[in-house]
Amino acid sequence: MKPLMERKVFFLEILLCMAVFPILAAILLCCFPRNALPLLLVSSLCVAVTVSALCWRYLQMRDQKLEDAALQIAEYILDRRKGGIECSEEGAMYHLFHEVNSLVTIADAHADSERQAKEFLRDTISDISHQLKTPIAALNIYNGILQQEAADTATVQEFTALSEQELDRIESLVQSLLKMARLDAGAITLEQSPENIAELLEHIRGQYSFRAEQEGKEIDLKGEEQASLLCDRTWLAEAIGNLVKNALDHTAPGDRILVRWQQSPCLTTISVEDTGSGIHPEDLYHIFKRFYRSRFSKDTQGIGLGLPLAKSIIEAHRGSIEVHSELGQGTTFIINFPIQMG
Repeated sequence: MKPLMERKVFFLEILLCMAVFPILAAILLCCFPRNALPLLLVSSLCVAVTVSALCWRYLQMRDQKLEDAALQIAEYILDRRKGGIECSEEGAMYHLFHEVNSLVTIADAHADSERQAKEFLRDTISDISHQLKTPIAALNIYNGILQQEAADTATVQEFTALSEQELDRIESLVQSLLKMARLDAGAITLEQSPENIAELLEHIRGQYSFRAEQEGKEIDLKGEEQASLLCDRTWLAEAIGNLVKNALDHTAPGDRILVRWQQSPCLTTISVEDTGSGIHPEDLYHIFKRFYRSRFSKDTQGIGLGLPLAKSIIEAHRGSIEVHSELGQGTTFIINFPIQMG
């Protein structure tokens, strides 16, 4: 029975008892005028007992519901079952149950969030250990060779250069991790100002022009010269630079990388296109995961943080990034930034 109906029945029973008493008193006075007083006392006692019994029954029902609710809460706390208290009915107590259920939902969300954070931390530590293991092992080998071949100048120079490469790899890993940690923790305040997109992208091209020339590749820019974007120049250059570097990593001599941009009244779009090897369909849904390494990729030096870092920076600018790719045809990364008014 619903709480509202329970209360209505309870009060109806009380009113009925109260209504019966004056009727009974009138009958007793008419029929037994000499013994009316004792009979009235007895009838009053009967009415009082009946009312008390009705009140006791009603309170017992309420207590039982509270006990059931307390049991469900206890079972939840002990993790013997999931879910909340049944509270589909109306009434003050059921409003309380609803609030408890809300707290249960919040607690579940916090527990899930904590579990995911622990899993992420465990996976990240494992990935970092794996990423550091290879360059550290290489450094140990190179150090042993250098000690054995200390008199051979050519060997010393060769393995010194290889050691420097591995140290650069470790430094790159650490710097990328620090940047992502700062972004995740919200410890970075973006210093946004209007930036000319053409100048920003020309600066990025300049950073990679020597490598592109050495590898026989082209980096071209195309877009409106006067277009501007409200952004943090340093961080956005890092993000787009990572996309250009990724394109260089997966293109062959003679391939072309095109960075283009355009603006509409409410959107700024920047794309990085290449005519390289493309991304395997199996990898498209994973390329923004930290430390993800494709089993189809020929890149053995990457650490799997460039694209996730780019995505984090772009999202910190309230932007979004998507990727389209075809094997053997190339890849296009598309970045969209909403134009901020005011």
